Amino acid sequence: MSKVFDFSGVNEFFPGGFLYPNPKESNIFPSIGSHVDVYFTPRKRSRISAPFIVSEEPKKQPSIEVLPDECLFEIFRRLPGGQERSACACVSKRWLMILSSIRREEICAAKTTQLVDPEIKSSPQLARDSAEPKEKIEFGDSNGIKSEDEEEKNDSHGYLSRCLEGKKATDVRLAAIAVGTSTRGGLGKLSIRGSVATRGLTNLGLKAISHGCPSLGVLSLWNLSSINDEGLSEIASGCRSLEKLDLSHCPSITDKGLISIASNCPSLMSVTIESCSSIGNDTLKALGSYCPNLRSITVKNCPLIGDQGIASLLSSAGQVLTKAKFQELDISDVSLAIIGHYGSAMTDLALIGLQNVNERGFWVMGKGQGLQKLKMLTIIACGGVSDLGVEALGQGCPEMNVFSLKKCPLISDNGVVSFAKASGSLQSLQLEECHRITQCGIFGILANCGGKLKALAFVNCLGLRDLHFGFPLTFHCQSLRLLTIRNCPGFGDAGLAMLGQVCPKLTHLDVSGLQGITEAGFLPLVRSSQARLEKVNLNGCVNLTDKVVISVTKLHGETLELLNLDGCRYITDLSLMAIARNCSVLSELDVSMSGITDSGIAVLARAEQLSLQILSLSNCSLVSDKSLPLLKLLGKTLVGLNIKHCTGISSGTIDILLEQLWRCDMLS
Repeated sequence: MSKVFDFSGVNEFFPGGFLYPNPKESNIFPSIGSHVDVYFTPRKRSRISAPFIVSEEPKKQPSIEVLPDECLFEIFRRLPGGQERSACACVSKRWLMILSSIRREEICAAKTTQLVDPEIKSSPQLARDSAEPKEKIEFGDSNGIKSEDEEEKNDSHGYLSRCLEGKKATDVRLAAIAVGTSTRGGLGKLSIRGSVATRGLTNLGLKAISHGCPSLGVLSLWNLSSINDEGLSEIASGCRSLEKLDLSHCPSITDKGLISIASNCPSLMSVTIESCSSIGNDTLKALGSYCPNLRSITVKNCPLIGDQGIASLLSSAGQVLTKAKFQELDISDVSLAIIGHYGSAMTDLALIGLQNVNERGFWVMGKGQGLQKLKMLTIIACGGVSDLGVEALGQGCPEMNVFSLKKCPLISDNGVVSFAKASGSLQSLQLEECHRITQCGIFGILANCGGKLKALAFVNCLGLRDLHFGFPLTFHCQSLRLLTIRNCPGFGDAGLAMLGQVCPKLTHLDVSGLQGITEAGFLPLVRSSQARLEKVNLNGCVNLTDKVVISVTKLHGETLELLNLDGCRYITDLSLMAIARNCSVLSELDVSMSGITDSGIAVLARAEQLSLQILSLSNCSLVSDKSLPLLKLLGKTLVGLNIKHCTGISSGTIDILLEQLWRCDMLS
């Protein structure tokens, strides 16, 4: 044995030199120094500063990370409270994802420890045999940890709301939300808005939400191509309290996912499906069959949904469905007939962009006598609706209060007047881009509205032109309070003056965009008003002068709350003087693109009774830096100030205003 270690150099590891005669053959063995931890004490003092030591790798300390996910799962589900689970979720992404995979029912509710007898502890066999705990220790409020009963009670409410947009929408964030919100009121509303940058979101994120947020009541998924039926099915299985679902531009979701939601979420009350190309009639059938609490549905631009889906939905849920909106769908008159027959609970109905429906469909819908409770009806861009259909709707909907017609080219005076006669409960009527409506239609509506009409609006109706009636108008519409005639270029002074005679109780007046009216038509309306005006919008009435503002403020200054003079180029400081002198409750004033100067701003600033909240001076080139102290004085009550494109105000003055009026939302 002594000969084995009797060597004097590196080549004498074995007696007789190399193990093989040919040293080149020694490479068939791996290097000792790189694989074996060996240390030899040298026989002589080494001239090399470092001894020949094969480094020993440090021994790794025992770590919980070596456990597989199954073991960590069992550990985490036995944590005593939500705070502990949240703390563990902050350790690593792995721990977070494991915690988010734990369902509520999988969390151990019993928080106990055993007082082990020393004799039992010393004997492994006795320790295995002792199954009953000796004493239970409850983790109560004393150590800041809520009991499981308290957590379940808070989670059932679902107070919290979260919204993820763009690249912030990832599986990790959803997992963190699922774990973190469980003990802070529970997640009640979740909105995810995708974009081109949304790449980290998959069905795994929704799975985490379904496991950790059983209290979820509102879910909105917008523009998410990575979410499919699997994710929606997870929500259906874990969030059975879901009440509102909003899906928009989710092409991967099909009928299968929606059927799962409908069959597992009986509390579902509102559903919106927009631009989901893979969702069809089976979804509407399932919603009608499985959702007894469904109250509202919106379906827009879904090419696979047709008459069969509408029929299945209404025939099953027509007695509970109160609000429906059908837009840009490939449906025909059959669907309108179904709505008119089965919509017995319907109170709010919107039909938008339906290109394949005709006069017959609207007529049958009105004659179906099923819309007895309908109060609001909106028809937009449905080219098939005509006077005959509108008249039938007025007769078949006796409780209708609000009626809106937009972009319906076949509607004329006869249709709207017949509707006003038939619908005795009409309170609000809006007509937009209905170019066959004339002034005869306006006065016909006012004469036949039944005395309940409160709001009347005409927007972009090119057929409204001044007509000179050869007979006096003897009727009065005492109920009308809100009158809007906006961007109707043919409407002028004659029509406005007659409206003032017929409608003496106006409180809100909007004649924006009527460039043809002057003080000759506006002053008679103001003077004939028996009520006090509260809101007046004269935006774009370029020919009105200070005389109009002076008259309005003298007669209605005590009640005037809003005055919009944007684009009235002939308005000067005289108007501001009248406002400062006569208006005591004015909160919003817009004098953009007018002729006011620093002197007018000074008058406003010194008016003690004024408490303006919103002031717009946009494009007022005569307002300069001299108004700085005046604007600071007005800023004590302002919450909004617009000084955009005021060329007389320097950037330094703007900086001072931004600094000192920090409570005010400023546009500059």
